[in-house]
Amino acid sequence: MDEYESLSHSKWECKYHIVFIPKCRRRVLYGQLRAHLGEVFHQLAKQKESRIEEGHLMPDHVHMLISIPPKYAVSQVVGFIKGKSAIHLARVYGERKRNFTGQSFWARGYFVSTVGRDEALIRQYIRHQEQELIVRLIFPFGP
Repeated sequence: MDEYESLSHSKWECKYHIVFIPKCRRRVLYGQLRAHLGEVFHQLAKQKESRIEEGHLMPDHVHMLISIPPKYAVSQVVGFIKGKSAIHLARVYGERKRNFTGQSFWARGYFVSTVGRDEALIRQYIRHQEQELIVRLIFPFGP
């Protein structure tokens, strides 16, 4: 991943590890919704000239490694992805279930960390989220 992106006057590599949750940490990211949401995130990131390099949807939170051009603020891109995905979910799933309202699907905040040289480690962490959850449930205080 040593290849840099280009804008008209700059070369860049800006990658971020982002985590956000559904409101009240509801466990709603299952089944068809979970599979569909990944595709929606990729399309929305592309609209902001960003690229989701790695991602994993857990039942109660979302992890992603995203590359964002320096001309966009991280908060702008994350806000766009969360807002538009909530509206999309309300339109697609709103008639079936009452809890899918666009304004209140995602919680307000999010976690962000710059990636830097730890990219391989963060990619591995995101890929193995399900296994880590199982280990924590079996051995809550360490193996």
